[in-house]
Formats: sequence, structure tokens, C-alpha cells
Amino acid sequence: MKISHLPSSLTVQYSELLQNCIHPLSDGSNISFKSKLINGKKYWYLYISLGSSRREHYLGEESTELLDRIDDEKAAWEANEDDRELRRRLVSSLIAGGMTPTVRDAGKLLSLLERNGLFLAGAVLVGTMAYRAYANMLGVKWASELATQDIDIAADNRFTVALPRPKTPINLGQIILDSGMGFFEVPALNRKQPSTSFKIRGQEFQVDVLTPMRGRESARSVKLDDFQTYAQPLRSLDYLLEDIQPTVLLYEHGIMINVPAPARFAIHKCVVSQKRTAAFAAKSRKDLNQAEQVFQELLALRPGDLSLAYAAAQARGEEFVEDFLTGLSLIDAGIQDSVRKHLR
Repeated sequence: MKISHLPSSLTVQYSELLQNCIHPLSDGSNISFKSKLINGKKYWYLYISLGSSRREHYLGEESTELLDRIDDEKAAWEANEDDRELRRRLVSSLIAGGMTPTVRDAGKLLSLLERNGLFLAGAVLVGTMAYRAYANMLGVKWASELATQDIDIAADNRFTVALPRPKTPINLGQIILDSGMGFFEVPALNRKQPSTSFKIRGQEFQVDVLTPMRGRESARSVKLDDFQTYAQPLRSLDYLLEDIQPTVLLYEHGIMINVPAPARFAIHKCVVSQKRTAAFAAKSRKDLNQAEQVFQELLALRPGDLSLAYAAAQARGEEFVEDFLTGLSLIDAGIQDSVRKHLR
């Protein structure tokens, strides 16, 4: 399977963009300050626009101290403009050089979720969006690109890494519905269960919220405490969420997200391919296609990552390892042989 390798100069630029995106920039694009005159006194309010919604926050009665705080915030927006412009130029240069861009609707929504602190709070992109992100992380163009822009967001009520908890819960579902993009909640198969999916009306663009399944098999939606939204439980998803990495998507001035470690992603794809029913054979082939390409690159660039991910897989028990090895046996013979030799 032919994977195109991008010039090393692009990977250096991508690293520069990643470093610049580590610290979020406030640009004031969705924020405004306004005063109201009430009974002869002036009071100030902060307005935050999120998609089609506009939220009001009371700041207090006008005072020198409050006006100074407002001026400081506006000055910070101006000071950040140079950094945003640098990031925009880097994103444009990387896309022009052949790196994988993020399609418009996905970029618009993910940018909104980033600004609301979703990824700082520990949410992780899995599925095809993560696979597309790996291309830029590894400096390649995948041999087969997938046009889908569906988004799979995974989170866990158990924080397995040291990430800051949000001061107040982030209402993920409400942010999506208020985005102004035309999302509606997709009813669950069991109408008594809360929805875990959102779709743009009239389009094939869907957002699924996922969480690890623990204990006995269950399709019951799980409430994500820090995101005030319900998620679909999936077996073995915690294997992905135990080792996550930050990366940046190429859209506007860059979107800082979290993705699973690529080696775990490839192993998990092999496992998942064996859990799908015959009705989802096409998705199983997609799983194996993605795993094959990620394995191919990691063998060349980061073989040690495969060893670590496999050790973690072995710790999950025989069934998980057997599903992985069965899935592995269905990819390219040369690549699977190299993976097996490395893991022995």
C-alpha cells in the first residue's frame, strides 16, 4: 500500500504550529462588553456568542477597577493578533505543502468545542478524525483517504490522565445544538434512552459521543458528568483513552485536540474489526485499512510505540489479544509479518 511521505520541512513547520497552539489564544471574536443604565447607575455585562446563542454574564456596577479589567482583556485580544496571524500562515503553508486539511463543517464545530475547553477537559477524538490527524503527525499522505467528516468524541468519567477538570461543567450537547449549524439530536434505538448522537439536518454529518463500557454488556446511555451529555458505551474504548496525545488540526489558525496514541489506535482497529457483525463488513474493512497504514508507518518511524501498545493489550487478557491477532491476519501479508516479528 503506497503511502506518500511529505518533506521533512513540513514536519518541522507542523511541530512549530503545535508548539504555538499549546496555549489557547483569546481573540474576542465571540465576546463583547456592554453597559446598561439602570436607575441612574451604569452596570456592565459580558456577552458570549456561541453559534446561534448569545449568553449574558453580569460583571458589576461600573468602577475604575472594572473598566481597567475590561481594557486589559481587550488589550490581550490585540496582543494575540500577531500569534493568530502566524498560526494562520503556518496552517495555510502546511495545507499548500500537501498536509491533510480539516473539512469546513468539522473544522467549524471542533473550533467551537476547543474554544469552550472541551479538549482541555480531557475529551478525545477517535475514529476517522483521529486517523486523518495521524497523517500530519507522522508526515504522510495516506494511501486511501476517506471523505467522511463524521466526528467521534470520546470521554470517560474516570480521569486516567492528569488533565485539569473544568471549573464548571461543559454542556457538550447544548454547545453542538447552539452552534448554528443545524444540528438535531438523533433519537436512540431505545426511545426511552437519551440521545448520544447529533446530526446536521439534510446532511451526512454526524457527531457521536462515546464512553468506555465497563461491567456487564449494556446499551444504556451513560451520563458524562463533566460534559453534561450522554454517551454511548463501547467495550475496550478505555484502551484508547489510557494513552492520549495532543495534536493540532489544520483549520483556520489551528485546533488543538487530543487523539489516542497511534499504535493503540491501530491495535484497537484490529480488535474492533472482529466485533462488528456481517451487516457492517464495510466498516470492518475500513478498520483494517486504517490499521494497516498506521502499522506501516509506525514500523518505520516509531516501532517502540508498537511494543508499548502491545504490552498494554496483553494486560487486557487473552480475548483482546486474540481479536487483535485475528484482525492482524487480515491485513497485507508483508506488513502483518513485520508487526508479528517486531512483537515477538
